[in-house]
Amino acid sequence: MRLIFSVTQRISTAYIFRFTTHQNNPLAKTLIPLLSHFTNPRSFFSSPSPSRAMDAKEASATDLKRPREEEDDVTAASMETENGDQIKEPACFSSVIPGWFSEMSPMWPGEAHSLKVEKVLFQGKSDYQDVIVFQSATYGKVLVLDGVIQLTERDECAYQEMITHLPLCSIPNPKKVLVIGGGDGGVLREVARHASVEQIDMCEIDKMVVDVSKQYFPNVAIGFEDPRVNLVIGDGVAFLKNAAEGSYDAVIVDSSDPIGPAKELFEKPFFQSVARALRPGGVVCTQAESLWLHMDIIEDIVSNCREIFKGSVNYAWTSVPTYPSGVIGFMLCSTEGPDVDFKNPVNPIDDSSSKSDGPLKFYNAEIHSAAFCLPSFAKKVIESKAN
Repeated sequence: MRLIFSVTQRISTAYIFRFTTHQNNPLAKTLIPLLSHFTNPRSFFSSPSPSRAMDAKEASATDLKRPREEEDDVTAASMETENGDQIKEPACFSSVIPGWFSEMSPMWPGEAHSLKVEKVLFQGKSDYQDVIVFQSATYGKVLVLDGVIQLTERDECAYQEMITHLPLCSIPNPKKVLVIGGGDGGVLREVARHASVEQIDMCEIDKMVVDVSKQYFPNVAIGFEDPRVNLVIGDGVAFLKNAAEGSYDAVIVDSSDPIGPAKELFEKPFFQSVARALRPGGVVCTQAESLWLHMDIIEDIVSNCREIFKGSVNYAWTSVPTYPSGVIGFMLCSTEGPDVDFKNPVNPIDDSSSKSDGPLKFYNAEIHSAAFCLPSFAKKVIESKAN
C-alpha cells in the first residue's frame, strides 16, 4: 500500500497539489488533510522551465500539451477537453477539490475563489502571460490570465458596463475615446453604445488575448467589429506618451492587477501621461482594485490622482461575483476645465442605438450614482487624501 504525492508546475501565483492513494491507506488519511492546509506551498515548487512555454499555435482545445516532468510512478491529473481528449490539468485547478479552478494570489493571501470546470477550451502562453479559457458549471466560459479570472460570461456585464458608462455618462457628447488594455473587447462594445463617439482608439499589449476573446467570447469581442475602432497591439504606456496633448475626451484603463505587464498602469508617470492626453474637462476611469483587499493600493492611487488631476477625483465600486472579494473599484478623475460631477450622470445612453449588442444588463442611472456611496472605512481613508 502506498501514498504518492505529486506536485505540478507553478503558473504565475496559482498552485496545485495532487494526491494518488490506495483505498483505506491510513497514512494517506493522516497526510492528505495535513498537506492540504499548508499556507505557504511555494517551497515545494521549482521555477518554471523555459521548455514549458507553449506557443499559441500549439495550444488548442484538442492539443493542450506540456512536457511531462513527473516520475514514471506518479499519476498526473487530467481532464477531458471539448473534443473528449484527455489532457493534463492547468496548475491553477484546485488541489482541494479536483476538477475545480481555484484563484490564488499574494494580492489576496489566505483565500481563494473556486469554480467547477467542465471543459478546458484553450490553454496557451503568450509573450506576456499564461492564457486559459474553460467552460465552468455555473458562470459560462471563463477567461483566465496568469491564474487570475478576467471575465466570465455570466457577470462580465457588471464590470464592462460600469468601467465604461461611469465616465462616458458623466460628460456631454464624448467624441474621442482611448481604451488602454481591455483585450477581450467588452469595453469597446460598451463605448460603441454612445452615438456621439466618433473615434475609439485601443492599445492592448497582448495579441493572444484579443485572438482568444474573438474565438471564445464573440458576444464580448463584438466591440472589435465597430468601424470606429482603431486597434493597436503595443505598450499602452508608450502609446500614451506619444499621444497628442489634449486629444481625448475620455480614457478608460481596463487593466489587470498591478503585477506583471499591468504594473506600470498604476504608477504616477502613467497618470501624468493620461492627464496630458485629455482635453480640459476630460475624464479617465481606471480599474482600482477591491476596497476589501487593497486599501493600501487604493490609498496610493487616490494620492497620485489628487496630485495630478485638478478637476474631480472620485472612487466608485461595483459587484462582480467572480472577482476577489466579489467587488471591484474604479478611480474616476477629470482634468481642469468644465466641471464634472461624476455622481450625477448627464449623458444618458440611448439603448435603442445598439440593438446588435443587446440591452444593458447592469448599468442604469440609479446604480451610477449609488456606485459612489462608500462604506465608512473606505470613505475615511479616501477622504483623508483630500487634505
